[in-house]
Order: sequence, then structure tokens, then C-alpha cells
Amino acid sequence: MANLTLFAQVIAQLPKENIKKIIRNSGTDKHCKGYNTWSQFVSMVFSQFSGCDSVRDISNGLKSATGNLNHLGISRALSKSTIAYQNANRDSSVFREIFYMLFRHFGQQAVWEHKKFRFKMPVKLLDSTLVSLTLSVYDWAHYTTSKGAIKMHTLLDYDCLLPEFVNITDGKVTDNKAAFDIEIHPFSIIVADRGYCDYSLVNHWDSNNVFFVVRHKGNIRYKSIEELPLPEKHAQNVLINEIIEFELPAAGAKYSKRLRRIAVWNDEHGFEIELLTNNFKLAASTIAALYKARWEIEIFFRNLKKLLRIKSFIGTSRNAVETQIWIALTTILILSWLKHKASYNWALANLVVTLRLNTFTKINLQKWLDEPFTPPPETSENT
Repeated sequence: MANLTLFAQVIAQLPKENIKKIIRNSGTDKHCKGYNTWSQFVSMVFSQFSGCDSVRDISNGLKSATGNLNHLGISRALSKSTIAYQNANRDSSVFREIFYMLFRHFGQQAVWEHKKFRFKMPVKLLDSTLVSLTLSVYDWAHYTTSKGAIKMHTLLDYDCLLPEFVNITDGKVTDNKAAFDIEIHPFSIIVADRGYCDYSLVNHWDSNNVFFVVRHKGNIRYKSIEELPLPEKHAQNVLINEIIEFELPAAGAKYSKRLRRIAVWNDEHGFEIELLTNNFKLAASTIAALYKARWEIEIFFRNLKKLLRIKSFIGTSRNAVETQIWIALTTILILSWLKHKASYNWALANLVVTLRLNTFTKINLQKWLDEPFTPPPETSENT
């Protein structure tokens, strides 16, 4: 047993001084009376951990743990109107900066173990997910004439399977246009779906010494320059390995270099996948494996929407929605860190549910992470 609740011990894992420094630099506590940025941050993280659906749930949930709030750095539970007001008015960019700081902090604390490729180039997975909103309530979330939505354009680091960069836009912003605003470090390999098969975009990546693997559209016009050898024994699903050039002048004007085209048969779904890359050294089977790894970002989006509160929002303004998204991203970062620390082989879904049931349980966090279902020792009874 422990003197602190599980949730308080989780919050204690965070570099509080670094967070407070970001808050001071942002000036979000200026003219603040009582409900400061730290209190809002902890309250919103609590809402994700406990699965709160409204500001009333957040307020009542914190009130039920009045005796344990001082360990969180909160003097008292706030009213629902105060929580709603600050979510709508306190600049969400401070929570974005906190997320990026924690991403760097946890990345420096451990070497994330993941099934890596043999080469040393970092692999980045790029995709976006659409979050639907009711247009009559969220009138700023432009998508179609009858529907509202926002998009999360996300760059996932394959080593830790956590978002290295997130850009939140209106739903109508296309993937290939938003990708220009995402900085990719040179000599990385970026893997993306056909929505990013834009000739100007791949030229932008190539000009910055970034390797790419994208699924190309079915209507591209090209001419084959050279047939490359196929694997003789392994990777028999590789059907085509060739060097091509774009045939149409308009396409050639946007990307004039030669590309490598690889066609792979997908046994699981029974169809052919056609890929373009500017990497001529890696084996065709490795290029196919890189594109298969892109599925990890789909799993990340599924976990984010299924396990955390990101499909229903407790505020209607853009600032309130973005605040909740950045807190959700911070929460999944914390949960992934806890999963990494545990010797028990947690599934992320099981960890979220079990933490949700034990938010204010007083038990040693690390021991609970390592042995969550170990029964207490039997006590001998005098007969």
C-alpha cells in the first residue's frame, strides 16, 4: 500500500518544474484567480484517466477525492462553470507545448523497444484522422455544407509509436497540402498512403534529402526504364521491381527524377499494392515491409479514439476542442510511458481500463504496474 493514490503517483512522474516553466513563459496565469493552468492541466488529464464525459463529471469526480487533491498541487475542486470557462478561454497552445516537452522528456528517459529495421535511418509514419463534429454546434469546423469536422495530421515516430508532430486543421484541408507544414528531418524515411502521392510534395521531400515510400494512385502515367531483379527465395509476394519516369510533361515538371516502382501482393486481403520510392538501395521486400508498418499509425488513431475522450467534447469553441485533443495526446503519452516501465505485459486497452477503475486507489504504482493481479499474501490464523 501507499500514502498516495495511483493518479497522484502518475502525476508525480511528470517533470513539474519544466511544465511550470512553460506555463510562466506562456503567460496563461496572468490575472488568474484560483484556477491556474496547472490545475486545468491536472483536471483535464483526470478527465481522460477517469473517462469523464462532461464538466459536471470532472467537477464531481475531483470533489469526491477532496482529501487527495493536495498531492496533485490543487487546493480544491473547481466548479463546472469555471472549468468550462477556462477551457474556452485559456490558450490551448500552452498544452501543445507541454505535450512536445513531455515527448522529448520521456524520449530521453529510455530507449523505446520496438521491432526495428536493420538500417539506422529513422522511420516516420504520416497520416491523418477525421474527427466528426456537429456543424450546428461547432460552426467553425468547416468540412462540407452539412457536416463539420477537424483533422489531425500526425507524424508518428516508428521507434516509440508516439506522435512526433500533430497539426490540427479544418476537415476540408487535404492531406497533401497539410504535409508541407510538417518538418521532416533529412535522411529519414517517411511512409504514407496514396493521399500523399502528390508530385510537388514528393519533390519537396526529395529536395530535403528525405526518403519516401508512398502508395501511388492507379491513374499515374509512367514509362519503365529498367527492370530490377526480384527476390529468388524469400519475399515471393514482390511482383514488380522497376525504375520509372513520369510520362506526362506536367508530372515531369513537378518531379523530374527517376523513381522506383514496387508492386506487392497482399495475401491477407487479396489485392496488389503499388508503391513509389526514391530509395534505390533497400531491398524490395524491405520497402514492402516499411509500407506494412504504416498500419501502426492506424492502430494509434484507433486507440486514441477508442480509449480516450476525443470523439465527444466538453466544450464547443475551437480552443476548448484543441485543449481536449492536446490533453488526450499527453495522456496517451503518459500511458505509453507507464506501459514501457512495467514488467507486466500490459495491453494498452487493459492498462487504461484498470487505471480507470483504480484512479484513487492507494497502492504503490510501480509494484502495481509490475504485478497488477497478484493476490495479497495469506495471513496465518491462530487456531
